[in-house]
Amino acid sequence: MAAAPTEAKVKAASTATFLAGLAIAVLNAVVADSSLLGPLPVWLQAPVLALVPAGLTWLAGYQARHTPRSIV
Repeated sequence: MAAAPTEAKVKAASTATFLAGLAIAVLNAVVADSSLLGPLPVWLQAPVLALVPAGLTWLAGYQARHTPRSIV
């Protein structure tokens, strides 16, 4: 089975989620205590906070069925 291209809506949702996760990670590092991710090295905590939601969003969007559109 050939790999299907990723739709633009999936890329956009993943990018938005990445940026939101990155903002949360920066706020967490500046304002709060990062004890929830204590087992991870400090340098890895921010990328994990940013990439995990983006990856899950991409996977959910990719697995979602395409909504067929009628030609008007």
